[in-house]
Amino acid sequence: MGLPPLRTLFGKPSHFFTCGIPFSLFILTLLLIYKVDNLLSQTGTVVGHNLQPTPWHPFPPKTFNEQNRYARASKIIQCSYLTCSYASPAYTDSTAIDEAQAHRTRFSESAEICPDFFRSIQRDLQPWAGSGISLSHLAEAKSFAAFRVVIVDGKLYVDFYYACVQSRAMFTVWGLLQLLRRYPGLVPDVDLMFDCMDKPNINRTEHSSKPLPLFRYCTTKDHYDIPFPDWSFWGWPETNLHSWGKEFQDIKEGSHALSWNKRFGWAYWKGNPYVSSAVRTELLKCNHSRKWGAQIMTQDWVEESKAGYEQSKLSKQCKHRYKIYAEGYAWSVSLKYILSCGSLALIISSQYEDFFSRGLISKKNYWPVSSNDICPSIKLAVDWANANSLEAEAIGRSGQEFMESLSMDRIYDYMYHLISGYSKLMDFKPVPPASAREICLESILCFADEKQRKFLEESTAFPILKRAPCKFNA
Repeated sequence: MGLPPLRTLFGKPSHFFTCGIPFSLFILTLLLIYKVDNLLSQTGTVVGHNLQPTPWHPFPPKTFNEQNRYARASKIIQCSYLTCSYASPAYTDSTAIDEAQAHRTRFSESAEICPDFFRSIQRDLQPWAGSGISLSHLAEAKSFAAFRVVIVDGKLYVDFYYACVQSRAMFTVWGLLQLLRRYPGLVPDVDLMFDCMDKPNINRTEHSSKPLPLFRYCTTKDHYDIPFPDWSFWGWPETNLHSWGKEFQDIKEGSHALSWNKRFGWAYWKGNPYVSSAVRTELLKCNHSRKWGAQIMTQDWVEESKAGYEQSKLSKQCKHRYKIYAEGYAWSVSLKYILSCGSLALIISSQYEDFFSRGLISKKNYWPVSSNDICPSIKLAVDWANANSLEAEAIGRSGQEFMESLSMDRIYDYMYHLISGYSKLMDFKPVPPASAREICLESILCFADEKQRKFLEESTAFPILKRAPCKFNA
């Protein structure tokens, strides 16, 4: 008795394949879905998907508008993995780069001299002048960073570690993309760590044996953190602040609505005092126009958003001869707007400094106010200014002129020289890590909501082929 034929054991071959192929495809589909879902659950995005708030400055976890996990997955796939692959190559192709470089070579000799405060770049980078910047430096700085920025051949790659509050990451990265557009082919390859929260972290005493390079929006004399232009220069939709170029022009026009003599003759401050700021808490006690010569107003951004920001327009806040600047949780973006009014800026002694404030000169661009005796110091300043109207007005005008000179051209020049100086200190060739994603204009706009997109698009930069960056003798 022999074995039965194979057809008897297994049935018809066609039946076997008919059942086996769909089953295999089903298993492969499940594996693919699992792999994709696993990948997407680990993909950090410029708006904060799959990212926890920074542990050194906690804030409520971000929420998103996608209706379900599949809608979110679709958004991440489209914006993070597909958009840049099909984006327009404008200003990154070799023809555009060659053309830009040829123009700049021709005009570089007649380039303007950079403002004096650009020399602060030397001071900021000096800690690494001897040792250079290595991958070991970056590995340790990662513990204090929200994201890593890598620029290679004019393309931007970002590796996100933590979420940033509101839209800071989006507008900061957008600013870097605008720099690449403004100076195509000119920005060197670079690899750096960036923190998007307020307070400096790299203390000079704690890290004296090995300074760690970390970019952020402000620093102090006791920290190694490297100041970089903050996100609001390209817009801050949560407070309805437009890009710097537009906002400054609106404020300047608003400052012309009243002559100096017709403005209120006391000091004015409006802001959020509830940000763990001892200075602002103390400032609340000065709200008495006769006793202290000051009017102190609390800004409620939740109510402002409901009212359409009508009461918070900066162009309508130039009605006082004197305006007060008080630091918040750390430095405050409000400094540039206060100086822009043409009022005499009363700056309460500052612990923090951003990239441009190092260029301000006491009693030329602003009037100093003591942080140890705030109310009497404000009253003293107001009394002096009212008795010396011409001098006070001149200082206010000088502050406004300083901010007018801080055009977006100058901001891109500062970014260029800072990144160029930093790149010269690196002892390695930048290579994007596997976890980093390419970021392009289209991918950020893909993630942006309607209001964010409006603010982003109005701050788009364009190549200036007939202008080289200002001359900076490091």
